[in-house]
Amino acid sequence: MKMLDRVGRATTDLLEYAGGIAMLAGESGSFLLRMRIRFVETIEQCYFLGVQSVMIVILTSLFTGMVISLESAVQAVQFGVGSLVGGAVTFASVRELGPMLTAVVVAGRVGSAIAAELGSMVVTEQIEALTSMGLEPVRFLVVPRLLSMVVMLPLLTVFADVVSILGGMWIAQTYAHISTDSFIASARQAIGFEDVLKGIVKSIVFAIVIALVGAYQGLSTRGGAAGVGKATTGAVVISIIMIFVSNFVLSFVLFGGN
Repeated sequence: MKMLDRVGRATTDLLEYAGGIAMLAGESGSFLLRMRIRFVETIEQCYFLGVQSVMIVILTSLFTGMVISLESAVQAVQFGVGSLVGGAVTFASVRELGPMLTAVVVAGRVGSAIAAELGSMVVTEQIEALTSMGLEPVRFLVVPRLLSMVVMLPLLTVFADVVSILGGMWIAQTYAHISTDSFIASARQAIGFEDVLKGIVKSIVFAIVIALVGAYQGLSTRGGAAGVGKATTGAVVISIIMIFVSNFVLSFVLFGGN
């Protein structure tokens, strides 16, 4: 009976969490559709959430592309298929690793920041002050962060793809002596513009996940400073899990037939 009770409570908590995320998404979407957007706050959030994440995205994507190229270039040359290295690096970066790793890195930085900021406002009763003044907390706090993430994460993803490919090309040229022309020709054959667009679609979904989970964790904070810490940790963990799950689903839907 205890086991059944635990399973029942876990299922209830999961459904309650999913319902809370869905309600927050619906309320935020209604403000966006009605163009009730605080543009100045959104621009500030674009800088904080997006521009300040550029360096960590550069480092992550650069070394990812270099590792892929390092692992594949030497073996490819030994088997006489060195011309395929550029396609392998570009294929992996644009379709999978670029969008997913960028989202994971941004979730660690941005998701935690959103949850900590909103959680601190809940603990200090600033959210209640906004409500008592007749202001909508979702419009003032959630919508700017959601919109800024939807705008900035695709840009970061494209930037990560380019840096990853350049890093892989440099390793292939210096370590396996694969010419730049051969690398670029292979990359062009491996992917098309539709692959880039599908990667951007992935990044948009990941951006929504990061913003909504971080905001919901922050607004659901209870228990003072300790609660803020739990909300921040939960935002990162849940965001990363949902990114991996949604990445599989999107890969199956977008690329399953190819």
